[in-house]
Amino acid sequence: MNPQITNLAIMLVMMQVSRRIDLEDPSILLYVRIAYCSSVAVAWIVYQLARARIVKKNDLTTLKFVAPANTMAGESEGKLQVTTVRDYDLKELDSAIKSIYTGLAMMGFMHLYMKYTNPLLMQSISPVKSALEHNEVKIHLFGKPATGDLKRPFTAPSLFGGFGAAPAAKTDKKSIEEAETAGKGGVKAE
Repeated sequence: MNPQITNLAIMLVMMQVSRRIDLEDPSILLYVRIAYCSSVAVAWIVYQLARARIVKKNDLTTLKFVAPANTMAGESEGKLQVTTVRDYDLKELDSAIKSIYTGLAMMGFMHLYMKYTNPLLMQSISPVKSALEHNEVKIHLFGKPATGDLKRPFTAPSLFGGFGAAPAAKTDKKSIEEAETAGKGGVKAE
C-alpha cells in the first residue's frame, strides 16, 4: 500500500483518538510522552539493526550513478557519484537517523516550549512506521531483493503521489560515460 495513503489514514485515526483523550490530565500526558519516546527508540533500534547487517555484509560492489542536478544550488548538470553499495546504504541510513533527530527536536520544541500536546500523540506511530518502510530496512532486515523500487540508487518519493517527483539518478551506461568524460570531475565517496 502507498505510504502516503497510510500516513493520511493514521493521522485521521490519531486525530479522532486525540479528541477523545483528556491531554490535560497529567497521568495521561505521561503515557503519551512515554509512547512517543518509545516509538522514537524503537525506530532508532531498527535503524541500528539494519546498520549492523550492512556492516556485517560489507558489500564492496562499486555503484556508479549520475546524481540529479541540484537546481537550488545553481547546478545545471548532475555529478558522477562513485561509491560502494555498503557506503551508499550507510549514507541512506545516516540520513534516516538524522530525520529521527530532527523530528525529535521539532517535537521537543512544540511540546516543551510551545506546550502543544496533540502533535505528540499524533506522531507516536510515525517514527516506527517510517523505519519499517525504509528501503534499507526492507533489504537488510526483511531480506527483500534489491530490485524494482528497491534498486540502488533509490528514487526520492514524491509528496504528491506522482506529481512533482524529484528527478531520478541516471544509471545507464551512456549517462555515466558522458559524466566521466565531461571533465567536471566525479565525486568519490570515501
